[in-house]
Amino acid sequence: MEIKLMKSMTLSELSTRTNLDEQIILDSNPNLTLSFIREEQHLYLPDNCVLDWRGCSIIEPLQKETEIMKKVYDSQSLYKEITKLKERYPFIQTEIIGYSVLNKPIIEIRIGNGAKKIHMNGSFHANEWITTSIMMYWLHHFLKGIVNDDIFQDASLVQMYKETTLSFVPMVNPDGVDLVLNGLPNQVEYEAPLLQMNNLSIDFKDWKANIRGIDLNNQYPVKWEIEKARKLPKAPAPRDYPGDHPLSEPEAISLAELVKARNFDRVLAFHTQGEEIYWGYERKEPKEAELIVKEFEKLSGYKAVRYIDSHAGFRDWFVHDFKKAGFTIELGNGVNPLPFEQFEEIYEKSKGIFFASLYM
Repeated sequence: MEIKLMKSMTLSELSTRTNLDEQIILDSNPNLTLSFIREEQHLYLPDNCVLDWRGCSIIEPLQKETEIMKKVYDSQSLYKEITKLKERYPFIQTEIIGYSVLNKPIIEIRIGNGAKKIHMNGSFHANEWITTSIMMYWLHHFLKGIVNDDIFQDASLVQMYKETTLSFVPMVNPDGVDLVLNGLPNQVEYEAPLLQMNNLSIDFKDWKANIRGIDLNNQYPVKWEIEKARKLPKAPAPRDYPGDHPLSEPEAISLAELVKARNFDRVLAFHTQGEEIYWGYERKEPKEAELIVKEFEKLSGYKAVRYIDSHAGFRDWFVHDFKKAGFTIELGNGVNPLPFEQFEEIYEKSKGIFFASLYM
């Protein structure tokens, strides 16, 4: 919401009146540089903050607070949701980090400006779209909890916010997710090749790749040649084809460039399924990775698996090239795509992983 001060006050006084940490007020108003705020100053504040209205006037009314929804997201509904979040929580930032094959934005949400830099992503694989739903539910609760000064496992969400910069990319593969959920795209030039790859079926629910039939999580330049040689598809397919060379696809490139630019301390890539956490690669993982994954295990009940026979994945590349902690978390159990009826169980088991990644 937008307010106007009817009298001058200090940042500390405004913090007391809104029950908001000063850093949240500053991040919501990046042009605010003085600790003394003058009369007539326009400010943006989170919609659900508790405001003592004395000396303040509402310019733009609050959005009606709605229940945090459990929902399936295609790309368009995700974009709309992110816009609403930015309006409700002005302390977050959003950035288009790249575009898909069909020119759909790949959006990063950034929360906080702390020294510890964490990255999370979901829906690398199209038929794992439920990862976006789970991630957005975590995010809603985190943002609301920051404003309300909530606690998780004796850790303050405000403190997590102040100590961490969270990079959050909930949908890496928007073209693929839309194909699974909505069917063939409007671009007619893709219809014939997609149908051919899918054995002439218009049911794309099992599709895993991007719109060109490239598996985005087999695209990274770490022993890519091994996966290229042993994967059964030797041409674009609904799943598992690594492409003609590493980082051939714009979606994979966007994530690689983001990682190189931001110097993340750790990354978490959310997939389905199996209730396992993969955390080691070629003995390149740092010692702290084991401490972190033990906390993940304790809070989720998921099984930590140090090494698997797999290469060319996003996490593999991050751990190998940067020697930092990286985790692939396989949410839920069953056969992909997991039914949305599993949402509540997945959320309850995995929310501790989200929060622990911020306070560890």
